[in-house]
Amino acid sequence: MNSIYKEALDHLRKNQSVAMETTIVKKTGLVSSDIRRRLTEVEPVTDNHGRTSAEVTLKSEGETLIIHEPVLPQERLIVFGGGHIGVPVCRIGAMCGFAVTVCDDRPEFASADRFPDAAQVICDDFAKAIRDLKITSFDYVVIVTRGHRFDDLCLRGVLAGEFPAYLGMIGSRRRTSVQLQMLRDEGVDPAKLARINTPIGLDIGAVTPEEIAVSILSEVIAYRRQSEHAAPGRFAIDTDLEIPTLEYLAEAREPMAIATILETDGSTPRKEGSKMAVLPSGKIVGSVGGGLNEGAVIRKALTLIGTGRYEIMDFDLSGDVATTTGMACGGAMTVLVEDAGF
Repeated sequence: MNSIYKEALDHLRKNQSVAMETTIVKKTGLVSSDIRRRLTEVEPVTDNHGRTSAEVTLKSEGETLIIHEPVLPQERLIVFGGGHIGVPVCRIGAMCGFAVTVCDDRPEFASADRFPDAAQVICDDFAKAIRDLKITSFDYVVIVTRGHRFDDLCLRGVLAGEFPAYLGMIGSRRRTSVQLQMLRDEGVDPAKLARINTPIGLDIGAVTPEEIAVSILSEVIAYRRQSEHAAPGRFAIDTDLEIPTLEYLAEAREPMAIATILETDGSTPRKEGSKMAVLPSGKIVGSVGGGLNEGAVIRKALTLIGTGRYEIMDFDLSGDVATTTGMACGGAMTVLVEDAGF
């Protein structure tokens, strides 16, 4: 099974989106005969309000269920500036699932010790770092350097390449408006300038560096999840698949079962696309939400390892069920649990 995950990762490493299409019989059955998988193109979904997003979809054809799972490159959060705001931005960004890159030209501010949560820390000239990073439309860029001159240098460097999914720059309204007008006078595309978020972050009255970081990440997440903020030709991301879990599944060789959330309704701890590997020892990689329901999935997974079988499990987290079990969330979810066949 891991060959399909390897193929998907190959696309991601080329910064290409792809989707896993799974066709299964809607009953307990044999993995080898009842489940077929292939890679296909991502098919964004447009809702009644015109919002377009990449999400897990299910389609029934008689007794057959077709699952479409988008697999998108892990989004980088690139932070220019390793100062007092860059530290909490990095920490919170990593908690939100971004692969965080921090760049500063001062060795004492660009170190792994200062940024233990960063996937990459670059100590280099800002202009050179921007060229080497090769920023794409899957990246989110936060400019919080130590001064106006360096902010301007970073902004110009980013604008010279492919526009990222999000571009924000710190600064007062007066200072940033003067800076943007200067760029307009120099002939920079007004459409690009209109997409720069400055002053950066949502206006929540933030004062401390940590509060400012929360306001910045709140705005970044809005661009990640809400299609009204997406650039032309792009879509919001509405899948809970974690790239580290996908990487683990691509390289796995030991017996295990794999759980995938296919569908949710209402409030659930994890959403469609979230995956979890369960090993015979009970060790897990990834998550389908924790709590009693994840425990039930783990128990079922342990019975399926080595059998070549799968099962679709339905959970009701709403109403009396949630109250009785002491669960804070309310909703429902459907989970596919299958023997990996290793």
